[in-house]
Amino acid sequence: MARIRNRRKPVAEMNVVPYIDVMLVLLVIFMVTAPMLNQGVKVELPQVSSEVLPQDNNAVILTVSIKEDKSYHWTTGSEVDVDTVDDSAVTLDGMIQAATAILAANKAQGKQVQVYVRADKRVDYGSVMQAMGGLQQAGVTDVGLITEPL
Repeated sequence: MARIRNRRKPVAEMNVVPYIDVMLVLLVIFMVTAPMLNQGVKVELPQVSSEVLPQDNNAVILTVSIKEDKSYHWTTGSEVDVDTVDDSAVTLDGMIQAATAILAANKAQGKQVQVYVRADKRVDYGSVMQAMGGLQQAGVTDVGLITEPL
């Protein structure tokens, strides 16, 4: 008996259907897990000692303190002073107006003003950011944050 030859050539192409299936499964997994990644995670930040920021000896130091009741207190001098209070304001607008006046008075005298913000640890982050935004509106370009040493 004569042998019947198979006239079909072997398939030399890669079958991509299983790879598409794997990619679709991965796509679904990433679509499900992506919204979960936006959730906050409570972490305990390490306590480290920070280095002292360099100070310009010719500059006036404006130290703005934010208390727990979100009132603002500030002092000006030749160094960072957290013990005395020159003036205070209950609202953010009052603090912005005072900072604008301090900056204008020192600019007229040709002095630079370095601004440092210190906030009570019970003050929320948004309030500190509003104060920094207000200082930016007043014309402050650089702000240092004061922390307590370990």
